[in-house]
Amino acid sequence: MTTLTIRLPDDLRSELDRISRDENKAVSDIVRESLRRYVAVERFRAVRRKVLPFAEAQGLLTDDDVFKALS
Repeated sequence: MTTLTIRLPDDLRSELDRISRDENKAVSDIVRESLRRYVAVERFRAVRRKVLPFAEAQGLLTDDDVFKALS
């Protein structure tokens, strides 16, 4: 594991500390989980951008279209 140093606005750090106390979790654990989620969302968006033209060509324009096609 590696160490990362970041700068946070005071208000964000205060909120992070409050959440840490409320959830009885270490600040590092909260930040790690937040970054994991952010990375997962960005990976999904990247895949979606690549696939979108192919889906549109098949007439899959909405989530409902996809669900209907898979049902």
